[in-house]
Order: sequence, then structure tokens, then C-alpha cells
Amino acid sequence: MRSFLFTIILLLLGMSCNQQTTSNPQVPAKNIKTTSLDLDDLQRRTFNYFWETVNTYPYQVLDRYPKLNFSSVAATGFGLTSYIVGAERGFVTREQAADRILKTLQVLRDLPQGPDSTGISGYKGFYYHFLTLDKALRYQKVELSTIDTGLLMAGVLSAMSYFDGNNETERQIRDIADFLYRRVEWDWAMNDKGSMSMGYHPERGFIDASWRGYNEAMVLLIMAIASPTHPIAPESWEKWTSTYQWGEYYGQKHVNFAPLFGHQYSHMYIDFRGIQDEYMRQKGIDYFENSRRATYANWAYCKSNPGGYVGYSDKVWGLTACDGPGNQNKTNPNISFWTYRARGASQWHVVDDGTISPTAAGGSIPFAPEICIPALDEMHRLYGEKLYDKYGFKDAFNLTIEYEDGTKGWFDTDYIGIDQGPILIQLENYRSELVWNIMKKNKYIVDGLKKAGFTGGWLDK
Repeated sequence: MRSFLFTIILLLLGMSCNQQTTSNPQVPAKNIKTTSLDLDDLQRRTFNYFWETVNTYPYQVLDRYPKLNFSSVAATGFGLTSYIVGAERGFVTREQAADRILKTLQVLRDLPQGPDSTGISGYKGFYYHFLTLDKALRYQKVELSTIDTGLLMAGVLSAMSYFDGNNETERQIRDIADFLYRRVEWDWAMNDKGSMSMGYHPERGFIDASWRGYNEAMVLLIMAIASPTHPIAPESWEKWTSTYQWGEYYGQKHVNFAPLFGHQYSHMYIDFRGIQDEYMRQKGIDYFENSRRATYANWAYCKSNPGGYVGYSDKVWGLTACDGPGNQNKTNPNISFWTYRARGASQWHVVDDGTISPTAAGGSIPFAPEICIPALDEMHRLYGEKLYDKYGFKDAFNLTIEYEDGTKGWFDTDYIGIDQGPILIQLENYRSELVWNIMKKNKYIVDGLKKAGFTGGWLDK
């Protein structure tokens, strides 16, 4: 009977979701109540991750904390945008945010770039995925990353459009931001098949993997198409969308991508409500609706809990890239537990070991606040300081794992920058649409969307 009722519920959900079109973009409700979690407190604590752990040269955002290993250029991009949120929320003044952002941009401008394998931070305007904490140079032999540079540049452009004042600090922010974006040689990273490589190693050249299918790279390609100095062909967008995987999963018809971060990162910066490319015009929805359906599919999978993991429910859910407990000293004989990995669930890929990450729900708040905010509230209520502490939500937890000493369950001790950013920024987009509205003023984002074939909604206005 329970299985039958659950099937009926999923069918009704699917019918409701599939009726959604861009002619009436969903406006998320703003009156979701919480019982234990203060959303202002969540934003302040998460903002403080970026503000307090990055307060001296070279002003690059830590990949994680309190474990100290390297900085992350993608997290630095999220940090630049987070400083703007902090200024608008009154956590710091506009002047303080501008000062921090200017110092960050000056460092990015002046870091050494070149073809060498050591002693440099980037090449052809791109940056290495991770940089050392002391001098912000290439960490070990990590790749020159196209997506992490793209997410950094999204943050750079948000600063460029937000700081529109006439004082010297804000003028410098705009000038340096424009320089950094224009310096990236996006076309250099394209292969002969019309796709952008995921990265480059000076020791052996470009990575074979390229950006195909639906994932977090939308904002990367849009900025690359718009570049006034090193553009990629507008046709690259159609080439990319031709590799999408459209399918139905837990009653939700959408372009599938298993980890939720792929449905979130580009949406942190671009309001896709009511605008469509040719692919979405044919499907009768927009990318915002696509992410809403992906969020509901993730929620429904966790609620169904086919793996029988401990703690999953309609209010404790969320699979995305995150830390995990690993297999060390565990006694569960039939389950492999991973450390950091992209977890998720879709029609073609399921990666699940019982590890839940709050950023999965937090980064999807604008799409489905009615299930995402209660999830954060419930996790805060149930697990308290084990999961929610100085800088908001720690990265992940797993209640299924059992250890040789008899203890059960694992809670991460780290916060991770690229998981903190979506919580803060997407919660702000839900509450005020701040970052979306900032980026609507950015000429490069608007131009890239139009060249990629997007029309409708705010873009036509």
C-alpha cells in the first residue's frame, strides 16, 4: 500500500511539474517558515567563512577550513560575490567589501602567468584549479582549469557590475575586472570538435575530457561566447546542447545530471526564468524549471531511499559533490563509503553511499524553497552543532557508517568553499534576487546569452 501511494504521489508531482511552462515562470513563495534555523544567522555565518578565513595576502578563498591545504579559484569567485551579499545584508560596509574585492582582483592581475609548470599561477588568462596558500602559485601538478576559471570570472563580473560608483576604488574594481575577463583566451581551450577542454597540464597538454552534456558549464560557455577578445563560436552552444540527456526520473522530465551542483552553479549568476535557448523552446520549459525538476527528483530519490541508508527522509535529503567518510575503520561489509566525490541520482547515474550534504538543498532554494528550506531547518534541528557551527553548515554527514570502536555515523569537520558559496548566494537570490539582478546589468552576460540564442523574458526587455 505504501509503495502504491508513493507511486500516485510521484505521478501527481510529475503532472504538476510537467504543466509548468515559461509563459508563467514560477515565483517561489517567500513565506517559508523555519522552526529552529534563522536564515539571517545562516547567511551571516556562511558569509563569515569567506570574510574571516581570508583576511591577508594573497586574499584567495580557502578550498576548505579548518583543514588548510590550498586555495580554490572557483571558491574565490564565489567569495567575490559573497562580499557583495555581505555588503547588501549589512554584515560589512560597501567600502569594506570594495576594499577586499579590490585587493583580491589586484592579486589576480599580478600573479605570474606563463607556460612553465612551476612558479606560476595560470596561463593565457586561465588559472590553476588550486593555488598555494602562501603565494597563490600552482599547487603540485593540478590542471589549468577551464570551469574553475569560469566560476572565478563569474564572480569577477559580479563585482564589475555591482560597484558602479565614481570613487577611485570602485573604478579600479571595474577596470581590473574587465581586464581579467578580457585576458582569458577561451578559444585556445577549444578542440577540433568544437568543444572546450576541461583543462590543461603543461607537462602533457590538454585533458581529453571536454564540456559535453548538461552540467555546471553553462555560465562558462556563455562568457566564452561573449568575449570581445578571444571568443568561441556561438555555434558552440548548439554543439553543447546536442549532447544533453533528456529523460524522466522519479516523475520529473528534464535534462538529467546526477549531482545537484550541476543544476546550481550557473543559476547562481544567471536568472534563467522565462528565457530560452532553442533546446528549451522545443521542450516548452526553461533552465530554471529544469533545475526545479532535478531538485524534486533528487528529493524523491532520497525520500524513496532505495539503498536503505540511515536518516534519509522527506526532510533529510540532498546528493551532490561533497566530502564523505571513506572506508577506513568501518565495519559495514557491503557498502563502499567514499571520501570526496560527486554524489547524485539521475536516470543514467546513481552515486550514493548514504552521505548527505546541506549544500544540495541550500543551493537549490530558489527552485524549490518549499522542500529545500525545511530540509535545512530539519538538519539544523536534528544535528545541532555536529553539523551547524561557526561558519554555518559543515560540508556533509553520513549516519549509515559504523566503526570498529562501536560508534555510528560520521560528521564532517570541514567547511568547503565551493559548497558554502551556493548556500549563501542562492539564499540571497531567493530572498532578494540580488545577484541575478546584478548580472542582468553585465554586458558580457547579456551578450553571451543572446549570441547563444536565448530570447524571451527579461532578456528581451
